[in-house]
Amino acid sequence: MGIIGWIILGLFAGAIAKALLPGRDPGGLIGTTLIGVAGAFVGGWLSARFLDRPVENQFFDLYTWGAAVGGALVLLVGYRLLFGNSRS
Repeated sequence: MGIIGWIILGLFAGAIAKALLPGRDPGGLIGTTLIGVAGAFVGGWLSARFLDRPVENQFFDLYTWGAAVGGALVLLVGYRLLFGNSRS
């Protein structure tokens, strides 16, 4: 899976993470989307490094999606802790 595939996966992962953690984020939609893309990369790295489960090169692999969404959730929570969270 190339860089474009990871970006698309990250966009979906960011949307899923946003749905799982609703609320107003300081960065809005664009910030959440960028967090999703970065989360896909971080989740893939964490999965390969600490879980000894490298992500596959297939777009529709369940573990790849789990790593991407998990990474996006971790970054979204960290972002909210650092920059505030106004849940209204």
